[in-house]
Amino acid sequence: MVFSSILFMFIYLPIVLAVYYLVSSRWRNVWLFAVNLVFYGWGEPVYVFLMVFSICLNYVSGRLIGKYRETALPRAKRVLIINTVLNLAMLFFFKYFDLMAETLSLILGADIPTLGLTLPIGISFYTFQTMSYPIDVYRGDGHVQKNFIKFGTFVALFPQLIAGPIVRYKDIADQLDERHENLDQFASGVQRFIVGLGKKVLIANNVGMLWDVYASAAPGELTFLGSWLAAIAFSLQIYFDFSGYSDMAIGLGRMLGFEFLENFNYPYISKSVTEFWRRWHMSLGTWFRDYVYIPLGGNRKGLPRQLVNILIVWALTGIWHGASWTFLVWGLYYAFFLLMEKLFLLRWLKKLPAFVGHIYTLVVAISGWVIFQQTSVSQTLVFFRAMFGLGQAGLCSGQDMYYLAGFVAILLIGCVASLPAGSALFKKLPQKFRAVAVPVLAAVVLVVSTAYLVDSTYNPFLYFRF
Repeated sequence: MVFSSILFMFIYLPIVLAVYYLVSSRWRNVWLFAVNLVFYGWGEPVYVFLMVFSICLNYVSGRLIGKYRETALPRAKRVLIINTVLNLAMLFFFKYFDLMAETLSLILGADIPTLGLTLPIGISFYTFQTMSYPIDVYRGDGHVQKNFIKFGTFVALFPQLIAGPIVRYKDIADQLDERHENLDQFASGVQRFIVGLGKKVLIANNVGMLWDVYASAAPGELTFLGSWLAAIAFSLQIYFDFSGYSDMAIGLGRMLGFEFLENFNYPYISKSVTEFWRRWHMSLGTWFRDYVYIPLGGNRKGLPRQLVNILIVWALTGIWHGASWTFLVWGLYYAFFLLMEKLFLLRWLKKLPAFVGHIYTLVVAISGWVIFQQTSVSQTLVFFRAMFGLGQAGLCSGQDMYYLAGFVAILLIGCVASLPAGSALFKKLPQKFRAVAVPVLAAVVLVVSTAYLVDSTYNPFLYFRF
């Protein structure tokens, strides 16, 4: 089920909220657990069983680790290792088995059959989320949850289940036990949800159509201007698509009394690639830092080891995003720039005017999204040749000018909306004006977005495939 759909907004969500606030607080987690499973199983009911198995596996592991941690630490460690292996094995089987079968068949000249399984939606997100719980219990960073319903509610919590932000158990453990819902929090949640809805429906969906035009073009037709129009369009699409989803998730959480951590902080204003990844998908970066980078030694074992750790983390970050070697290339692409910045480039950038760092970061990020979205290295190279003036079709065409004229308004809106200046300016307006303007603007965005949803069939969420 998709947040930006008529079914979700006007049927599922009102029913969930109505029952949630009608029942007593002791039954609210039970209700959430039930509707979470309905939400997840709406499109692929069979994978609800996989979700329930994941919940049971990590719940039991957490209980055992908590039991052995004080009296038999080696046993607790064995349970943690087994649990981690089983979680990663499930992820590998459903997400990467076919990729490995195809790769080995190519290398060995054998015919290893693929399974052709449909990828369970959001499996990468909820696997990382559930894995964090027994790890935190083992480290002593989180308490053991003895109530199965509360733990199941955490794992399958529908606002952030499909595409994040990745919520760790220790961040909302107290909220699972006790929440104090209030009208101001609910109203703030509604506003935040509508902001995300507008990002997704009004900006991401519309600007994404420009990328689709050029993505389907023949290699010989891609011009310099066309390639940059497409790359910028996709850079805006993926930002507003994913940050919009995160806004909706945070807003829905507030409607139910939960507070989730932020996932984006205006990444396109960054002056370095290092800063960009501190602002983009922050929950994933934090997860890899706490559960991979630091356990590998982080920066505590000298510069050479730190560089290796960064390389490992970014190789894993790349392949986490999808079962394709292009995602590994994308991860290694960012590893290269992060390593260069760690060695010398960051020091150089700090000595230069700020706009140089901005331009460098935008070129790296926009080029990176081309790698991210293409399905093969050859397609990526076609785009790169055109973007850097080496394409066969020249600088521009009449078709480019036609699409530029048609999409210039939404491109400009997207560029301005990706910057913090508009929000900062709005906050400087008188409080009385904002008190009236906010609900009016929210109502307008809701009505216009709903009209778009009724009239359009183009409504993908890019991160659902992960």
